[in-house]
Amino acid sequence: MNIIEAGFPVSSKGEFEAVKMITDEGLDLEVCGLSRIIKKDIDSCLDANVDLVHVFVSTSDIQIQHTIKKSRDEILKQSADAVEYIKDHGRHCLFSAMDATRTPTSYLKDIFKAVEEVGCDIVNIPDTVGVAMPTTFYGLAKEICDNTERMVVDVHCHNDFGLAVANSLAAFEAGAREIQVTINGLGERAGNANLAETVMSLHAIYGAKTDIKTQYLVETARLVERLSGVKISPTAPVVGENAFSHESGIHSHGVLERSDTFEPGIMTPEMVGHKRRIVLGKHTGKHAVEQSLKELGYSPNEVQLQEILQRIKDLGDKGKHVTDVDLQTIAEVVIGQLAEEKRTIVLKELAVMTGNTLTPTATVKASVRGEERVLAHIGVGPVDAALKAVRAILGEVASVSLRDFRIEAITGGADALAEVVISVENTHKGRVVTARSAREDIVMASVEALVNAINRLMLLEEEDS
Repeated sequence: MNIIEAGFPVSSKGEFEAVKMITDEGLDLEVCGLSRIIKKDIDSCLDANVDLVHVFVSTSDIQIQHTIKKSRDEILKQSADAVEYIKDHGRHCLFSAMDATRTPTSYLKDIFKAVEEVGCDIVNIPDTVGVAMPTTFYGLAKEICDNTERMVVDVHCHNDFGLAVANSLAAFEAGAREIQVTINGLGERAGNANLAETVMSLHAIYGAKTDIKTQYLVETARLVERLSGVKISPTAPVVGENAFSHESGIHSHGVLERSDTFEPGIMTPEMVGHKRRIVLGKHTGKHAVEQSLKELGYSPNEVQLQEILQRIKDLGDKGKHVTDVDLQTIAEVVIGQLAEEKRTIVLKELAVMTGNTLTPTATVKASVRGEERVLAHIGVGPVDAALKAVRAILGEVASVSLRDFRIEAITGGADALAEVVISVENTHKGRVVTARSAREDIVMASVEALVNAINRLMLLEEEDS
């Protein structure tokens, strides 16, 4: 970072002390203080010991008429006097013609020439209300650059139409060599040109160099997010959570083969302190799930992989964000299931009715050792009714009792994946088996866990006989 505009020292005692505290840090950069073209403002900046004083004044007709109410000649003279006063005190000076994009270009050139003649170091072209287009801003910046001999041309763009970064880059193309930016694009109204977007465009697209250490962009953005309370949009370029995330099957497959198939290539997550993520959801493809499972240490067979993929898509269709913890739970449940040919009971359908004036009732349709059966049962709640129906549908095949039932949310939120752990006991032999399942539906998770436990228990009984 080359320059930090620390604040507006004259605005309050607290602001002055904050600016002074920053200047006392001895940072390896210039600390700038903001000031109107008024002596007491400038003195406050000088007393705060800033390296650079940024003076500004309105120059557009609308702002002159309704705010400062002075003639153009008065404003020009007062601006030159303010810059001269700063230079007489041995400080660098940045002069801004506020609302420059709505100021007559001839007057803009006159006032810039006046401050240049008294030694101004940097001149700023602000798009104060964010109405410039890149093409017109390029033309204005080029005209000012061509008309400036010794000053650095700087730009300050607002984002009212989402063009702050584009306008800043257009000015760079026109010859401007300094751009004012803010972290996460924070600023008045819709904010200002975003630091990360501007810097990475300069570095990666234009091949320009700045002193910004880009590997700290994400870390810095998140720090400011935490301190300001203003959240970063997941889709924010460069630093957003999704900036290097891939869900689409085609995209994730390509990225796993070669990252620049569906990423810029000239900007990588490592360059900005980010991480590439494969996001699981309804658009996820098999390759992405397989890779994610491999990273978690799982090696499912083809049938299991398809089952895991289908469960992820089902969750995605319901708007659920599938986390690594969700994936791990689903994988353990599916991989832990018996092959269908080894199952005593195969669940086909489950329907549940409940309500404040209804007796909770569950109807189960299942294949029990190849015979299709349907049975309904009531209970004290939908889960109880469903579990009783599953146990009853076994009939003479087996007699099992429920020994333990536990449920917990895998991740937070109302749409959290629920994990159910069930232990069942063979009523006659006393053997206990535990199994589990995970679904976003608690009733379904409970039934699947019970079915898994019964199937494991019956397989053990068959192996003993």
